Parts: sequence; structure tokens; C-alpha cells
Amino acid sequence: MALKIGIVGLPNVGKSTLFKALTREKVNIANFPFATIDPNVGIVKVPDERLDQLAKMSKSLKIIPAAIEFVDVAGLVKGAHEGAGLGNQFLAHIREVDAIVEVVRDFEDPDIIHVEGSVSPVRDIETIQLELVMADLQTVEKRLIKNEKELKSGSKIAQEQKMILEKIKLVLEAGDLASKVNLSNDELKLINDLHLLTLKPIIFVFNTKDEMESEDAIGVGINLAFEAELADMSEEEAREFQKESHLSDLIKMAYAVLGLITFFTTGEDETRGWTIKAGWTAPQAGSAIHTDFENKFIRAEVINWQKLLECGSWSDAKNKGLLRTEGKEYVVADGDVIEFKI
Repeated sequence: MALKIGIVGLPNVGKSTLFKALTREKVNIANFPFATIDPNVGIVKVPDERLDQLAKMSKSLKIIPAAIEFVDVAGLVKGAHEGAGLGNQFLAHIREVDAIVEVVRDFEDPDIIHVEGSVSPVRDIETIQLELVMADLQTVEKRLIKNEKELKSGSKIAQEQKMILEKIKLVLEAGDLASKVNLSNDELKLINDLHLLTLKPIIFVFNTKDEMESEDAIGVGINLAFEAELADMSEEEAREFQKESHLSDLIKMAYAVLGLITFFTTGEDETRGWTIKAGWTAPQAGSAIHTDFENKFIRAEVINWQKLLECGSWSDAKNKGLLRTEGKEYVVADGDVIEFKI
């Protein structure tokens, strides 16, 4: 499944530096606000050592890891929801992503400008999130006006939507994120077309100069200047310092907050990682490869990646009776290696 993550933050806090470090692409990084105007888009391979081990076993010609699309958008400033800075462009780009990575500057440096004149991670987080909240409040209020017209036609869906929107409005008016509202999956589906910014998972990246990086439930501290230096090195040079890189922590956290897992297919042609939602059944997982694997699903042969490696090959696993035959109700687990039968 396609996965898109937006990199946001105040101007000049390290968003483009993070993008460069993740994608190893050349981007405009400058010591002034709004160096990024049009969004930079890059595909990032999800690091997964299991792929290499499976490919070695299968003698695969190709290794295709799962991938995430990162979008580096223009910096946000106070009043963005009213069009300040590049606010309207910023908000439009962020509505399209699945999750938000919020970059926050957490180091002092007199040579690097801060748009607010001083460094304060707490203030910066509050500034950004208030803009997202106010933008969502505008969206909800507009939909409520439209909803009133639909109610007059006797629409039951409009009535349900109104109740949901009013709950969200109360939370937004209090300055809180829409994610604070405990909505069911069915309720979320009814307002999914609004693409509310504050319903999206948010991960904080604290741009630090410290040598020691940290990780907690909501974010990770990363020395982005160091990561960008690695991106400028050749892959051979960077390999020596790879253990000091913490970008993989960010990608793993993105998977966790989005409730994603990886299953694998492996053979002589290729070994590949596939991203799906945790809780998907075998046919749903098959749809990540091709719709036929869902629509024409008969059964799946499944084995955990570690057990497969212990056997040494797919045929040996089959001969030992370790391949499980699973039907339509089977819920795929992270690390499953699957062969679909249609």
C-alpha cells in the first residue's frame, strides 16, 4: 500500500535537512525562511535486515524493500490558517499525507536564524499545532453549513455526520487536536473526505546537536546535520558510520503509529517486502500485490521468516511440513512469508 508522510515545521528548523538525509536527494537548504516553496517528494526504502537474509537464502536476483514517500513542504508560521507565509499551500499539501513528521529545532546556534528569534521546542510545537487546529476548525465549520442543507432533505447520513462534526468542533475550539475525540472506525469513515490535519498521527523529530539520540512514545531526537553529512557520502563511506544513524528509528516509529506491518514474498526472481495494515486478512494482504490475489484468493501457504531461514529453502520447509495452509480468515502476522494461490 502507498504510504505518504509529510515533513512539517516552522521555517528553517531542519525539514529539508531531514528530507535530504532520508532520501539522499539534493534539495535547497538555506539559512532563511521559505527556502522550500514547492514540496520536495522522495521515496525512502524501509530498512529491514530480514529482506537481505531471505534474498541470500533464495539467491534472489533483486531485493525490493517496502517504501515510504516523504514530502518536504513549505515552512509554517503563525497565521498560516489565514494565509500567512505560504500557509494555504502548506495546508493543501499536508491534507494528502497519511502521517505528519513535525521537525522541531532543539539546539542553540547564533549563526542559524530562528523565525521566532529564539529556540523553544515547546513554543514551536504549540504554534504549529494551533495552526493545524484552526485550519481544521475552518474545515469543520464549512462542512456543518453544507450539512444543514443536506439535513433538510432528510438524509440520515447527514444527521450522523452532524453529531460527529459537532463533537470535533468542541475539541478544536478548546485548542485540542481532533484525534482527542474518541471516534469509531465507522465514524471516521463518515468524515474521511475532510482529511482533517489533526486526525493524522504526529511524530516529533527533535533536531539536536547532541551526540546521544533519544526516543520516546511521541518522537525521536536526531542530529540532522550528522545525518545529512552521511547522505553526502558514498554508500561505501557511509557504511562505516551507519550504526550511528538513527533515521531507521523514525521509520520504525512511523510504522508503529500507522499500525503497519510487513510480510514477504521470496524466490529466485526477487525478495520483496510488502506494507499492509495490522489486522488484514490473507486476501486483503494479497491485494497489496495485485487485486487478483484478493478477488480470486483460494488459499495461502505461510511460514514465519525465521523458520524459513532455519529450513534453508521453501521446498525444505514444505517437505518438513512447516508450511501452513491458511484460508480467507487468516490474519497476516508481521514477518510472514507468503505464497498466494489463486
